[in-house]
Amino acid sequence: MDHRLIPADLSGHGLRLRVWRDDDLAVLLRAVTDPEYLRWNTHTTPVEDEAAVAELLRLRARGWARGEVATYCVTDEADGTVLGHVGLNSLDWNLRCARVGYWTLPEARGRGIAGHALGLVTRWAFDAVGLHRVELGHAVGHTASCRVAERGGYVVEGTLRGAMFASQRRDAFRDLHLHARLATD
Repeated sequence: MDHRLIPADLSGHGLRLRVWRDDDLAVLLRAVTDPEYLRWNTHTTPVEDEAAVAELLRLRARGWARGEVATYCVTDEADGTVLGHVGLNSLDWNLRCARVGYWTLPEARGRGIAGHALGLVTRWAFDAVGLHRVELGHAVGHTASCRVAERGGYVVEGTLRGAMFASQRRDAFRDLHLHARLATD
């Protein structure tokens, strides 16, 4: 079976999801160095400058080509302003399962953008990609992310102890709330 992921623009709710581009470097750097983003997300290697962001974009492009990730830049459908990110990671083609993640830029928070983007990529994952299960994990205590997950139909399945890096540390861990949706939900 061919497991290539073919990027397709997704639209709805005033949003357009498109593949990240090289000209998005500055906004992506601003996003991944935002203090609130850093409070909840820790990359496996530091992403602190444009060179590291460029490498991140190269890795995402390779991941698309290999069928390992499907990462989208969330933009305003009317004017193209970058608002955030949503993407599938850790694709397991045998189990037809993936993990989804999302974030929004500071100026886009509190407007329902993450939830709408999550809905678009979830529908695409089930209908176009053919996944059976999409998992969503967030740090315990991240109530905003929990609300987005629950509103998106992602059922809480439990807590995974020590399943993610502690904030900005690669030598300490914290617990993760696991949510999931099935294609049959």
